[in-house]
Amino acid sequence: MALKREIKGTVVKRAGEKTITVLVERKVIHPRYHKIVKRFKKYLVHDESNDVNVGDTVIAIECRPMSKTKTFRLKEITARGVGA
Repeated sequence: MALKREIKGTVVKRAGEKTITVLVERKVIHPRYHKIVKRFKKYLVHDESNDVNVGDTVIAIECRPMSKTKTFRLKEITARGVGA
């Protein structure tokens, strides 16, 4: 069995029923300038209990595809944010 990927990020949007959008930030070294730059990616995450708010920091784990673009489910809420 393959290892499940885990992502950690901040909730930026509640996208419909039982779905949240998580913004994941990673830092990489620029190939030419050798400077650390930020790269961002958004993931759709399945939130079964529907209790996450915008601004929360969450950990999501990879799972079977829930829809065309949703392949992660919520594992835990690590920090509550000041949601909008």
